[in-house]
Amino acid sequence: MTFLAKPKLHHPELHKNSLGYTRRDYEGAISTLCAGCGHDSISAAIVRACFELELPPHRIAKLSGIGCSSKTPTYFLGASHGFNSVHGRMPSVLTGANLANRDLIYLGVSGDGDSASIGLGQFAHAMRRGVNMVYIVENNGVYGLTKGQFSATSDKGAKSKRGLENSDEAIDLVGMALQLGATFVARSFSGDKAQLVPLIEAALRHEGAAFIDCISPCVAFNNHMGSTKSFDYVREHNAAVNYLDVITGREEITVDYAPGSVEMVTQHDGSKLRLRKLHVEYDMHDRVSAMTYMQQRQAAGEIVTGLLYVDPAPHDMHGYLKTSDTPLNALQEDALVPGSAALTKINAGLR
Repeated sequence: MTFLAKPKLHHPELHKNSLGYTRRDYEGAISTLCAGCGHDSISAAIVRACFELELPPHRIAKLSGIGCSSKTPTYFLGASHGFNSVHGRMPSVLTGANLANRDLIYLGVSGDGDSASIGLGQFAHAMRRGVNMVYIVENNGVYGLTKGQFSATSDKGAKSKRGLENSDEAIDLVGMALQLGATFVARSFSGDKAQLVPLIEAALRHEGAAFIDCISPCVAFNNHMGSTKSFDYVREHNAAVNYLDVITGREEITVDYAPGSVEMVTQHDGSKLRLRKLHVEYDMHDRVSAMTYMQQRQAAGEIVTGLLYVDPAPHDMHGYLKTSDTPLNALQEDALVPGSAALTKINAGLR
């Protein structure tokens, strides 16, 4: 497979973050996806989120499986660690890497075919184990690389480009993530960067299993009348539960305003932040309420987007397993090989 590299030369006065990186430093190769593909919009949102959070690219590990979505890590974070696994196996490969080196920031990118079919069990175990990662599913409801067959997330009754109707019930990955114990669950739309970028930023700062289901229309096979994953359908049925932004740690800014109202807040850099306080019926810290709300809005034909649930005090897999605070690749031999006496003690405890 041939990838087109972007020219290294760029305008010398491009804006830089505090690390000295420009946004170009967070990009990758030139995309070979279809022009207008929603996946490219997600890649651009990841680039912007990492640039704004001022993350060192070499401290990020990006992993993927197979599919159009799993090609996208080539198009962002070109200076980061990367691994393209086999179909549906990204979560287990990422879990192993995370156990070996907990100091990296892990970003897993997958698709609805990769995660909701052959990789469904892998997805489930990554969520229930609390692997500290950002898991993004670029969800278009079809198998784009094999000419547009329905995927497991395609809604029942949706029509294909050839007019065929899907007769199977859809798998709701958001509902599964909530039920399985993910501590950060969100849904967004590739065409809504104002919502998607802050969600990715918040997920990257979250210490636990963070899942984002991002509806991403396939312009080749699933952006037509009758599709429930098309640009027009999602824009018409989008029910955003909140308006989001992410603020990094500085001197505290406090506000006090009534539920349902809008408040303009001046940030440290002088910019204005428009906050809309959630209605009192929705609590993003209540897992059961989030699951109920999702079901209610789905029954009303709405696609709920935004931050649906977040645990304010999350725990990740390392906490459950009581692993070493030092990454395995940094441990000395005496810690990695404790000796025969330690092995004898372990064996005795298993008898």
